[in-house]
Amino acid sequence: MSKKRRKRVLVKFSGEALAGKDGYGIDTQVLKFIANEIKSLVDNDIEVAIVVGGGNIIRGALAAKDGIIKRTSGDYMGMLATVINGVAIQEALESIGLEARLQTAIEMHEIGESFIVRRARRHLEKGRVVIFAAGTGNPYFTTDTAATLRASEIETDFLIKATKVDGVYDKDPKKYEDAKKLDELSYDRALNDDIRVMDDTAIALAKENKLPIIVCDMFKKGNLLAIINGDYSLCSVVKDKKGEEK
Repeated sequence: MSKKRRKRVLVKFSGEALAGKDGYGIDTQVLKFIANEIKSLVDNDIEVAIVVGGGNIIRGALAAKDGIIKRTSGDYMGMLATVINGVAIQEALESIGLEARLQTAIEMHEIGESFIVRRARRHLEKGRVVIFAAGTGNPYFTTDTAATLRASEIETDFLIKATKVDGVYDKDPKKYEDAKKLDELSYDRALNDDIRVMDDTAIALAKENKLPIIVCDMFKKGNLLAIINGDYSLCSVVKDKKGEEK
């Protein structure tokens, strides 16, 4: 009899979230919290991959806004920022006894492995957490797109976007008191109504691969495990309008 496949997820963290209250740099207490949340998944026999942004250090588009730095160079700077965050997360995971591997889309052998999809899958099968850094390795693509791409390549059950809010709203809840939380919406609605779940490229890629996107509050303890176990009460789900999932 073939062995039943374990659940496999990719969690995408924003770089800004790592900054904590300071708004920049890396807050080690946030790292510790994230590491323990990931450990709860591994302890429950769930295969976990991670993508992290670099906005706590630099954003490529913003670095290039006045024309002194070219957009391509700015984006490469942003990719390097994600590597810094990836190293930090790897260290945090290993400090609590987890095995972790950092894979980068740009070759830097002294820091991490080059991204090879078969090797990434093998690490996951062995219970190691895999951190994907340096985005897609190409300028003009966000880490949201990188997360969707990697999740599709390693065939995750779904992609979790862990943010500072508890889901997707029809408008910015920080600006509008009447903003309504959307518990479930289709890829098409997210695209057509310009609901900023992720950038359009990421959503279109998720739609093509029927990859459900779950948006949740990363700072609520136990939230990731609850979601993976089927509790969607504290998140929003973006999926095919027919409810089809892999």
